[in-house]
Amino acid sequence: MLQHSSDYLDWLNNIKQRVVAARMRVALAANSELIRFYWELGSQIDEKQQYSQWGDKIIQQLSADLQKEFPEIKGFSTTNLKYCLRFYQFFAELQPSPFGQQPVDQIPWGHNIQIFTKCTSLEEASFYISQTLEQGWSRDVLALQLKSRLHERAGKTISNFSRTLPAPQSDLAQQTLKDPYIFDFMQLTTSFNERDVEQQLTRHLTQFLLELGKGFAFVGRQYHLEIADNDYYLDLLFYHITLKCYVVIELKNKKFIPEYAGKLNFYLSAVDSLLKKDDDQPSIGLLLCRDKSNIEVEFALRDMNKPMGVSEYNLVESLPDNLKGALPTVEEIERDLLQMQEDNLASNSLSRR
Repeated sequence: MLQHSSDYLDWLNNIKQRVVAARMRVALAANSELIRFYWELGSQIDEKQQYSQWGDKIIQQLSADLQKEFPEIKGFSTTNLKYCLRFYQFFAELQPSPFGQQPVDQIPWGHNIQIFTKCTSLEEASFYISQTLEQGWSRDVLALQLKSRLHERAGKTISNFSRTLPAPQSDLAQQTLKDPYIFDFMQLTTSFNERDVEQQLTRHLTQFLLELGKGFAFVGRQYHLEIADNDYYLDLLFYHITLKCYVVIELKNKKFIPEYAGKLNFYLSAVDSLLKKDDDQPSIGLLLCRDKSNIEVEFALRDMNKPMGVSEYNLVESLPDNLKGALPTVEEIERDLLQMQEDNLASNSLSRR
């Protein structure tokens, strides 16, 4: 029958793919037009406020009139018109507009609101716009990255990549790592050790991979290698799809000491000999410590022949009993959440458009 014909099914799948692509183009075009309209609206509000006697009252009046005329459109609330004004004022120095200079019309309005309300400079905003497009962040993930100030951490690990990897692999590896790593999805007591951290990271693998960044594929924890009849265990082993190499992560619940780099160098040699395929790039290592001296790290890595970086990691430790009474009550948390929901109602409705 026709519906079971392989030729027909291939043709049907091709049409389905074209429909999806067309719908995506339509959605992107609609989003682009919406963002450009909000830019122009913010520009006109800004102009009226500067050169008329209406002041802030213009936003309330304009919102009421537009909502009366277009009741089915949710983007004309007072809150959203204020966002339009802030959007224009934030990017105003990019004249005649940010379009082309910053791809603001390629990300949803809800993402834009997060960026221009949380960022303090165009350079910072540019980072999060490009990362949103490259990483495919949802609005919630973008909010988490803004909160953790990713732009201050990305590419900041101390490494020897420039000496041990060819360009552009060295630059890509450097930008892939960060310092410090924020593992605020875990809570541990003050007596935890490296094995506890490993268990928590693998238990919260989704959040861990989100903090590591795009491209990391989990291979194993306490990954076993046998070398000269001796057993060795890598704390965490990943494969990076973009870098096309294995990534060995070693965890230390202590301040960095040079001996850690020597051990990681040994592990990387073993992985390159036992696991690396001919079409893989050289394996890289990441040593995560609770603290470090940058000068010590630079000296320790200077003569290492395997590519590696050293970063700190931060955890959320459990509060001692004598401080637990300072935590807010359930009623206080519920009240704060209710207030947050009311404050974000307008932007939430926009994100569902």
